[in-house]
Amino acid sequence: MINSSKNNIEYWLALKLVPRLAIHKKIAFVETFGLKALFSLGNNSSVLSSANNLSVKQLYAFHHPDRQKIAQILQASAACNSTIICFDEPCYPQLLKQIYDPPLVIFVQGNTLLLNAPQLAVVGSRAASAGGRETAFTLCKKMVQLNFVITSGLALGIDAAAHRGALSQPASTIAVVATGLDQVYPARHFSLAQQIKASSGAIISEFIPGTQARAGHFPKRNRLISGLSLGVLVVEAELKSGSLITARCALEQNREVFAIPSSIANKQAKGCHWLIKQGAKLVEQCADIIDEFAFDDKASLHLKCSQQTLKLLEQGDHKTEDEINQKGLCNDELLASVGFEITPVDKVVSRSGLPVEEVLIRLTMLELSSLISAVPGGYIRTQ
Repeated sequence: MINSSKNNIEYWLALKLVPRLAIHKKIAFVETFGLKALFSLGNNSSVLSSANNLSVKQLYAFHHPDRQKIAQILQASAACNSTIICFDEPCYPQLLKQIYDPPLVIFVQGNTLLLNAPQLAVVGSRAASAGGRETAFTLCKKMVQLNFVITSGLALGIDAAAHRGALSQPASTIAVVATGLDQVYPARHFSLAQQIKASSGAIISEFIPGTQARAGHFPKRNRLISGLSLGVLVVEAELKSGSLITARCALEQNREVFAIPSSIANKQAKGCHWLIKQGAKLVEQCADIIDEFAFDDKASLHLKCSQQTLKLLEQGDHKTEDEINQKGLCNDELLASVGFEITPVDKVVSRSGLPVEEVLIRLTMLELSSLISAVPGGYIRTQ
């Protein structure tokens, strides 16, 4: 029997180790029976096997969890200074819960507070052009100044340029990797990974420590990059590329998809041009992205920033009180959910009763108007 722990890590790891059972089915079992009860059904196989078509190996994994393997995972995670976050914990990324197959546990090195911050995924070719890398660097640097976290895959080319552009400010980037956190892939990005962690960023993986890079892991990684984010920006991509897989994941997850155009002679831009033809939003500046996340809720106040305000922000003018409807923002019901003490995002969600994605967008708008301030652990009301 598994030793009970206050945050159920061992139970979630045991569920993760059940072989060849889809994640959505595992989550359905938890919702039906309860997490601990799944491993307390004794030898009564009929309870689980009826109508579920479980194999003998799957039933055995429920009745006899591999405690030695679980202990090894816990030890390996501690050895590489990673935190294990389970599906039922408040700090688990709320946007990630909305996808079809969210990981039951994620391993995190660095700042776990970023997981529920407003994120923009930025992806593109590993063999990116110099112009593509410069575009990714510059745009990501500006996006973090607008309080977005840049999420990418630590790969060569556009991914690396996106992370480096975001690192102009602390707590500004997340790297999602396709290996265990005890290693860095590609190895040449070891110093970049260290810089991300040293700058209050985060590196996350759903793979247990010791997992090597394999071709099949990268599409799985890509669904997390898009699932964590409000939208995905493709900077450069060929027609057959992992970046387009990420864009497809974003569409399946009901996320926004953005693409940057380039010269028709640039073969790395053909994937972006195809996405634009399919309806992805063409991006020339940060305002094109921010405007898509702004919303106009008829049941509440109008919080949509004007193009003029966004252009001023991109030019480095952060005095937004004259451009944004300050009176309306001051009366926003979400603002009342943020206290003058540190208020975690999950508490804002609970107090306001609003969807997580809407709360994240509104918090960004309130911060742009200097009504609240982002601090370690959440937000503080300033006015």
